[in-house]
Amino acid sequence: MTWSHWQVPPFITSVFFVLGVFTLYWVSYNWIASWARNHCLKISEESINMWYGIAYMVAFAFGIQTFVVGQTNSWEFMNFQLIAVIFCAYFLNIHLPYYWFFPILLAYMTFNGSLGYWQSWGHAATMMTFFITLNVIRVRYHNHKMAPVLYMAVGIPFGGLLWLWMKLKFDFTWMTFWEEWAYLIIFEVLLYIYVSMLSHDVELKLRLAKFASHDALTKTENFAAYTDAIQYLFDEHQNSRRPLAMMMFDIDHFKHINDTYGHSAGDAVLQQVTDAVQTVLAANDSTVKLYRTGGEEFNILFPGYDLAETEHIVKQIFTAVNHLEIHSAQTIIHVTISVGVSAVSEDDQSPIEFYNRVDKNLYHSKRNGRMQVTVA
Repeated sequence: MTWSHWQVPPFITSVFFVLGVFTLYWVSYNWIASWARNHCLKISEESINMWYGIAYMVAFAFGIQTFVVGQTNSWEFMNFQLIAVIFCAYFLNIHLPYYWFFPILLAYMTFNGSLGYWQSWGHAATMMTFFITLNVIRVRYHNHKMAPVLYMAVGIPFGGLLWLWMKLKFDFTWMTFWEEWAYLIIFEVLLYIYVSMLSHDVELKLRLAKFASHDALTKTENFAAYTDAIQYLFDEHQNSRRPLAMMMFDIDHFKHINDTYGHSAGDAVLQQVTDAVQTVLAANDSTVKLYRTGGEEFNILFPGYDLAETEHIVKQIFTAVNHLEIHSAQTIIHVTISVGVSAVSEDDQSPIEFYNRVDKNLYHSKRNGRMQVTVA
């Protein structure tokens, strides 16, 4: 229909179709990952990438096969399906457990009515080996200058072997075999170029986003990120009564450290204090986040925690930081912190009111001798 009505070669429309399918994947994946981050779900982007990538590509492969299942030309969309396999195995770097291949391939062969063909079993075994090989070269050589050559060195022969199985099964002409194999090679090249361009753009955006939301010195999230997070978590508390607590701490006599030992020593203090706190948080709960909200002032948000539940983490942080010894220019700097902790109350009408109460607790600690925790 495309060629006869619009005089556009089917190969050209196939290219745009394939690229459109993968563009839709990236758009939908980014939406899901963003939604999961905004809702503070305990699921990594790697897990989303694996499960959603598998589901999307399996749905694509099965969906496109419905147009030709049971027909003598049921091989016609195989290049699309092979490109989906390459996309998952190499570009999404999905490490599918080997024992998962068998139920997926069996389901596909049952759906396609090809269980009784020995050629289909050979095709399935080759497909599984192809996927695993792509996984291996992705992991070992992704950043190597020869990565594109290795990618094609695997893609070309495996593509030819997979089309040979189809030639043996359907007995189409050798001209068709060479044509389809050539189309697959072109698809593989275009996919590599397209995803490389897309990845470069995504990496640039991620770097810019990280620069905007992270503190350059300590690598923690900054005040802008804190503002977004506290607004979302406060609204969540208002709507669902999910608990929320906050710890605010200040490095004692930090100006004196800068004035006495120099700003490089002050920077070292900030970095090592941050490292110590992040270590404690990583060992306890990854949803608890640290923010640098001022020069030597830090805030920690505890989503889903009431005041009592924060106690053990607060104590660990307090102990870890107060035992720090920063070595700088033949001098040992002993660091202490003052801490204020509180949880959202029914009287808090906005995030700033909550912030001010925690801040008040922090200054109570500072005015009463420092190196202490005030909880209220």
